[in-house]
This record gives sequence, structure tokens and C-alpha cells, in this order.
Amino acid sequence: MHGRVKVRTTEEERERKKKEQALKVRAYRAAMGRIQKKREAGELDNEMLTLTVQILQRNPDVSTLWNIRRECVLEKLAKLKEEEAKEEKPAEEEHQVKTPPEDKSHSIFTCELDLTEQCLMVNPKSYNAWHHRCWTLEQNPQADWQRELQLCNKYLKFDERNFHTWDYRRYVTEKAAVPAAQELDFCTEKIKVNFSNYSSWHHRSLLLPELYPNEQRDRPMSEEKLQQELEMVLTAAFTDPNDSSAWFYQRWLLGSGAQLDRAPRIAAFRLESNLAVLALDKPYSDLKQLKTELVGGEKTVLLQSWLPVDNLGTSWKCQQSFNYQRNTTYSLKLSDQEVTLLPLPSTEDGAFYFAPPHATTSCSKELLAELQTQLQSCLDLLEFEPDSKWTLLTSALLMRAIDVSPNHEKSLEHLVKLEKVDALREGYYKDLAARWSLESELAKWPTASGYPNTFSLADDVLLTSLPYAQYLVIADVLNISTNLREKLGDSVPKTFANLKLHS
Repeated sequence: MHGRVKVRTTEEERERKKKEQALKVRAYRAAMGRIQKKREAGELDNEMLTLTVQILQRNPDVSTLWNIRRECVLEKLAKLKEEEAKEEKPAEEEHQVKTPPEDKSHSIFTCELDLTEQCLMVNPKSYNAWHHRCWTLEQNPQADWQRELQLCNKYLKFDERNFHTWDYRRYVTEKAAVPAAQELDFCTEKIKVNFSNYSSWHHRSLLLPELYPNEQRDRPMSEEKLQQELEMVLTAAFTDPNDSSAWFYQRWLLGSGAQLDRAPRIAAFRLESNLAVLALDKPYSDLKQLKTELVGGEKTVLLQSWLPVDNLGTSWKCQQSFNYQRNTTYSLKLSDQEVTLLPLPSTEDGAFYFAPPHATTSCSKELLAELQTQLQSCLDLLEFEPDSKWTLLTSALLMRAIDVSPNHEKSLEHLVKLEKVDALREGYYKDLAARWSLESELAKWPTASGYPNTFSLADDVLLTSLPYAQYLVIADVLNISTNLREKLGDSVPKTFANLKLHS
């Protein structure tokens, strides 16, 4: 039996771990108890810092301990300022070497930064450790941002997809004034190493609109650069069709370039003598914050008695006397947008405006050719992998980016297939189908009979929800199936006639 290593039995191993855990719990409770007593006594000293280190090095996610450390740091900095404010010592003591106050504060900040590095080695995705590092740097007027940039590079070598590091890198590059073009090159290199680096794709999407702006804001960036990005991302997507990173980025490229912080645009408007209804293309919390004016002839009326029609902030009504005059051309001004109103095609006095949601934006011949090439590539891939969910969805999006009308039915067929292929997201595909169907119906509404007083939805248009409901608020009558009304329940949009009745 000599020379053989004794292997613990399962029961022995379990008992050993149990004792180890009991000792850790006992030590943790003792340290936390001591910390709590010192905090209550206001003892924010070096012992307190030592006690917190013992726990944080093992578990960096105890938020209370980081808060206590910040209290300790602020206490130390305050004492340093008090020392600076004191009068100089007597002349006989001047020969003694003094430590400059800035060196003392630097050592305090260095201690905190060193601790966060140690904690991040334990858990690189610790929200608390990253937050404390940011806080420490903000307190330090002599923070070394170039060193922080190198730290980001170091951690991204350990885990190139750690979104915490990427978030921190965005913070650091802003502080270090790193040129956006340099950051874009960094992203490109990271993507070349690993196409599946979603965080790098996202970082890229934040840089491109800044470097290659699109003046019309109907695309994420200039068309020339967009074409280059589409070419690059297609290569990445086809390298591993089952990886979502590149496909998500491609969806962003195919989307609208409208900024989230832009003012809402006028989607629909209807005016009568004592009531006006306005629909916006995006939610807005308080319409009173936007200057809204009705211009008729030489008279301008400020619309300011706005009340919400729905809970989303997309539909608003204004009850005020307008003294509508026939044979007068009216226009509506909202912020920097002005639209011309058309007279209602009825015996009632009033005017309206309607702009259907645009599913497609115009593009150059070169970009259109690239989109068609990408669509054909996706269709070719589907020949070999007919159940590839990302290829099915992207091809549907490409069809709509090229030309909605002729590709509408085909794109819906892809969504129907996706409901089976990717059953866990069946609801998402149904909602997307409803959105595309309503876009198509609203685009056809201006040529339908009864427009704009009546909106009719054919029974063969299958919907599980009613997106773009705010566009329908200018109608008097909604002709939709009984089944859809039952599905929508209380979410059936209010009509102008209904609002007028209850005004």
C-alpha cells in the first residue's frame, strides 16, 4: 500500500467540503458583524478597509461593502484637505520630509484600482467591481486614462466578448479622447479574430453613424459605407449561419437610420370646428412640450389643450374652437415639420392629413444591386439549409428593403415558416407579420373607397394584434372582423367619431 495516494471516498469529500463551507460562513459572519459595528460607530478607518478586502476578494458582488469603501475613501480625502488647510508647522520642524498631499491621495486611488483588478480576476463580469473602478477614476483628477485603455485591451484578450469590458471601454475612450476612426479599426480587428463577437458588432454600430453620417437619416450611415458593411457582414454570417451575432448586425444595417432622440413626426391629423386629433409615428410623453400650430390663411392658432387618447402617447386630441373656414388652405406645424391639410371629402367641414408608415426607403442603384445580391445569396443558402431561421428572417427583411409590394406575400410566407422552425418565438413572428400586414393595408388606404372616414380590413388579412393603431384615429368607422375585435378587446383604437361623441 506504500506509495499509493489515498483517494477520499464520496462521503469523506462531502464532509470535508461541509466543514470548509461552515468555516467560510463563520468567518464571513464575523467579518460582516465587525464591519457593521464599526460603520455604526463611524469608524471609517484602515481596519474597515482591510475587513472589506477580505470578503470582496472572494465575492466582489457584495454591494454594501463597495458602498462602505466609498465612504472610507471620501473620509480619507476629506482629512487630506483638512491637513492642506492647516497652518504650516513651526520652523524647527520644517527640516522634516513631508509627503505631498497629491501623493497621499494618489496612493488611496491606486489601492482602490488594485482591488478592483483583483476582484475582476475573480469575476470579470462583476457589475460592482466595474462600477467602483469608474467611481474611483472620477474622484481622481489625475486619472491615467491611457493605462485604463491598456487594461481594456488586456481583459479583452482574456474574454473578447465580455460586454462589461466593452461598456467600460466606451467610457474610457470617451475620457481619453480616442478618435472614432481608431476605435473602428480596433473593432474590425476583433471581428476578424472572431465573427461571433456580438459586443464588437454593437460597438461598431455606435461608431459608424458618427463617422459616416447620413444627412437624410433614412439609413444608419452613408450609402457607400453601408454597402461596404453589408458585404463584410454577409461573409461573417455565412461563415457560421447558426451564429446570431452577424445576423443581428445585418438587421440593424437593413433598418431605419432614424435616431431614437429625434422629435416625433406627424402620422395623421384630422380637424373639425371644435376637435383636432393628432397621431404621431412614435410615442411622446407630453405633447404640450412641442410647439403645435394650425395655420389657415393669415391666421395662426396655437394648439395647446392636448390630452392623450391612448396609453402609449401616440394619439392626442385637442378640444378647442378653431372656427374652420371652407375654401381656406390649412397647414399644421409640429416642431420643425409642416404639412398641408386636405379638405374632408364629405359634407362636414374639416381637413385632414395622412402619411402611411414607410416600409421602404429609396436607395442608389449600387446599394440596390448589393441588396439583391445578398438576397440571392440567402435564397441559395436556403436551398441547402431550408430551416435556417436567421437566413429565413434576413431574406424576408431583404425583400422588404428592396421593394415591399411585390415581395409582401413571399416575406409573410417566410414568417409563417419561422413560426414552425423557431416555435419558441412564434409570438414574435406573428407580431412582425401583423406589423407588415398593417403597413401594406395603410399604404393602400388612400386609394380605397370611403377614405379617410372608413378603414376596412379584409377577412383574409390575418392579424393577432393591431399595430399602427394611432394611424386609424382619424377614421369614423373601422370595418374589421368580429374575431379580430374579440382578440383586441379593449385595445381596439378609438375613432374620430367616438372621440367627437365624447368630447
